Amino acid sequence: MNYTYRIYPDAAQETELLQWLETCRGVYNYALRELKDWIASRKSPIDRCPLDKEYIIPADAPFPSYALQQNNLPKTKKQFPHLGEVHSQVLQTTIRRLHDTWEAFQKRGHGFPRFKKFGQFKSFVFPQFKTNPINGLTIKLPKIGAVRINLHRPIPEGFKVKQVRVLSKVRGTQWYVVVTIESDVSVPDAPVHGRAIGIDLGLERFLTASDGSFQERPKFFTFVQRQLKLLQRKAAKKKKGSKNWEKAQIEVARMHHRIANRRKDFHLKTAHKLCDQAQTIFAEDLNAKGLTRGMLRKDCVDAAFGPFLSLLEWVCWKRGAFFFKVNPNGTSQTCPACLATVSKTLEVREHHCPECGYRVHRDHAAAEIVLYRGLEQISSQGLWQTETACQVGLSGVYDLDKWRRAGMSSCEVGSPRCTASAVSVGRMSRWFRG
Repeated sequence: MNYTYRIYPDAAQETELLQWLETCRGVYNYALRELKDWIASRKSPIDRCPLDKEYIIPADAPFPSYALQQNNLPKTKKQFPHLGEVHSQVLQTTIRRLHDTWEAFQKRGHGFPRFKKFGQFKSFVFPQFKTNPINGLTIKLPKIGAVRINLHRPIPEGFKVKQVRVLSKVRGTQWYVVVTIESDVSVPDAPVHGRAIGIDLGLERFLTASDGSFQERPKFFTFVQRQLKLLQRKAAKKKKGSKNWEKAQIEVARMHHRIANRRKDFHLKTAHKLCDQAQTIFAEDLNAKGLTRGMLRKDCVDAAFGPFLSLLEWVCWKRGAFFFKVNPNGTSQTCPACLATVSKTLEVREHHCPECGYRVHRDHAAAEIVLYRGLEQISSQGLWQTETACQVGLSGVYDLDKWRRAGMSSCEVGSPRCTASAVSVGRMSRWFRG
């Protein structure tokens, strides 16, 4: 697990931290240059050479792997003495960071590692500690010294600090440490249990649940867009590189940081609220990256559906709730009562089925379809059967009807939607009758 704390280095420590970041950036770029030169020397055809430049590297030269570049660090320190000011393991993790990016590029086939410009390298890692570096109000960092820390929550008992990442934000004016803690205790995945709901994410309403509850979408960026525009216009009028320009850029960065903090706080509170409502949560497996390229990209980026789903999955794991993603295709074009296809454009905000006459808000109907697909999929995988045998079947607290009619009020029981749901999951009841 990772715990994030705010730290407050003094002026000398802050200057040293900034120098370390620049040194790590130089090591990263130098190692990347070796990697790109080795690749470029193997790309040229054997019977011709490029007209503009040529990479002359012997044919028997080995690939600049992580082990090779790490072993070359002591030799490089003799050539560049300022590298010795940085902790040796910090430089090693910088090389490891580059090769992790390289391996990820090979797997996905795109996203070749890029050189880091000034100010783009914002963190470095201390990979191990012999003793606990946190002591009350300070954290002891090797070669940096004791730095004041806001320990707003203590390290749980039985956990030890594995590594610490020092993170710079707001153009080097705010500093954080991401403390990675570990324990020998193994936490099993949460089984399917309790009340189940499906959720649908949207722009009119940020979240709509299958039980009819919904959460309005705060417009974090739009609310302060005018103020941010004025700050950016003020920064654009300053001479680039001057002290006043840097101060104006810090004001803009603080505004963006404040927007991100408010958005994350809203996501976290909404995730905990969902875990209070139900113990099994189904959500759409959205293509969050694709949504940020469409006509509504500004609103989709402001809503941040992808980070919310990742945070919701983490909160569910931490609170022992079951989280599962389903196929999002056609959730808003299917009637949850009779499962008929009801085509409608995006501006139509109400679902009205011509087959069974069921009428409800469009997002509410989509959330019910998400719940239906989730129950169908976990039943086909055998997860439901395992859970009912150990909890539902023995305790008798959550019977099949509560699972089947999750999100239905008592007045809706007996409606066409309830009847269709009973038919759709009728085969599941055989497991309870045994």
